[in-house]
Amino acid sequence: MAKVTKHIFVTGGVVSSLGKGLTSAAIALLLERRGYRVRLQKMDPYLNVDPGTMSPFQHGEVYVTEDGAETDLDLGHYERFTGIPCTRASNFTTGRIYSAVISREREGGYLGKTVQVIPHVTDEIKKAIRALDADDVDVVITEVGGTAGDIESLPFLEAIRQYRQEIGRDNGLFIHITLVPYIKAAGEMKTKPSQQSVGILRTIGIVPDILICRCEQPMSEEHKDKLALFCNVDRELVIDEPDVKNSIYEVPLDLARQDLDVYILEKLAMHVNGLDLKRWKAMVKTLIAPRKGEVEIAVVGKYISLRDSYKSIYEALTHGGIANNCRVKVRMVESEEVQDKGAAKLLAGVSGILVPGGFGDRGIEGMLGTVHYARTKGIPYFGICLGMQCAVIEFARNVCKLKGANSTEFDRATAAPVIDLMESQKQVRGMGGTMRLGSYPCHIAAGTLASKAYGASRIQERHRHRFEFNNAYRDKLKAKGMRLSGICPDGELVEMVELPKHPWFLGCQFHPEFQSTPLKAHPLFRSFVAAALRKRKR
Repeated sequence: MAKVTKHIFVTGGVVSSLGKGLTSAAIALLLERRGYRVRLQKMDPYLNVDPGTMSPFQHGEVYVTEDGAETDLDLGHYERFTGIPCTRASNFTTGRIYSAVISREREGGYLGKTVQVIPHVTDEIKKAIRALDADDVDVVITEVGGTAGDIESLPFLEAIRQYRQEIGRDNGLFIHITLVPYIKAAGEMKTKPSQQSVGILRTIGIVPDILICRCEQPMSEEHKDKLALFCNVDRELVIDEPDVKNSIYEVPLDLARQDLDVYILEKLAMHVNGLDLKRWKAMVKTLIAPRKGEVEIAVVGKYISLRDSYKSIYEALTHGGIANNCRVKVRMVESEEVQDKGAAKLLAGVSGILVPGGFGDRGIEGMLGTVHYARTKGIPYFGICLGMQCAVIEFARNVCKLKGANSTEFDRATAAPVIDLMESQKQVRGMGGTMRLGSYPCHIAAGTLASKAYGASRIQERHRHRFEFNNAYRDKLKAKGMRLSGICPDGELVEMVELPKHPWFLGCQFHPEFQSTPLKAHPLFRSFVAAALRKRKR
């Protein structure tokens, strides 16, 4: 008999931003720790083919997979919690689904038929769900974005209803995450919104097997009894998920205490193996009560006002803190404010400075002022993507004395284009999915800061960029003391730069934050936080 992959479908109700992605990742972690092989994916109801062209202020960060897909930031949670790399099959949007259907129609794939939402669109969605089925996968968790009742989500909800019917109740499970709000003026929690959300699902044929209730504080037994009765869910399968006190990494432990993973396995007719959370508990303990206290690091970016814009950056700094047994306090600084008020005023007292990626010329002079401050004051500096490019521009202007040095992204007529459009990008016209994306190898020079951090001479890192270090200026910058410590194998692309005479100064063209987890901090973040700790002690 052929192996059947089990499927868990996670939906949300009442409001958005309930943490469906975090909860899905936590469930995956628990199932993994019971010995099962898990994969995750997210269905996003927006019409963009992917989030690559969306503003960080609207969407948050764009998470890049190893195979070069620009995806939703929830995939970052999936990878951080489970350590399993996501792929293109881990994120589908309405735009991607409809593009496939329309393309097939134009090619004659539906010849003679009227193409409709049901069955053609729903069939394409079910095909996307099956994309993760494999002999080495026991469970696939599919998160459906949006909120029950949204018109955009209806095709996805209908597709998972059909899918569950096709594979059978022992092979498919519906989990609904909803909000139980606390009304402060009345001094009580209200279950009615959750009841109504479940009612919406029931009208389209989905009856949740498990109800996970987001709340500010634990629910009473009375609330759980009421939800079980009116939502037609077994009493023990009403799980409360109150706000955690310290970190999102406590969520799996809270769910495990309520045996959520046990109930899931029982519902799916799977053996309940032993649960091993020893390493995870030790990590959370270090995170909550680190032995080496706190270190403050500034993140100077263009999209600071929306925290999710740099979600993976903040998490990777937390991981670096865990690896060094300290807590990282992040000072969030808008680069435009540095431009207006000066770096000394806004960055005084920090033990490390990080400038992350971004696009466009807004706030760039503030970033350059930040680099100058870190370089001249001996403060550990970590530049990622745009942050590396700014480090090169600042060094070219102020150390190499290349007047007006800049990137052609910001000034096409610059006399010293130390950062320029990649040669492979010069004929590209479209914007979506056309950057240098995904995992690429890099050679590290011996005896460098990067070599010490990685403990390796060859690495793989994920990229998302169009502009690069201009090779015409290699010799000039090297002559003044900049070390080109990371180069791609063909020798054409400078991947990392350093200043050897500085306490810790490194810029990388790639995005190391996408490969950092709480159990295994990325080597560069671990090394950077360690340098910030040394700076704090002086």
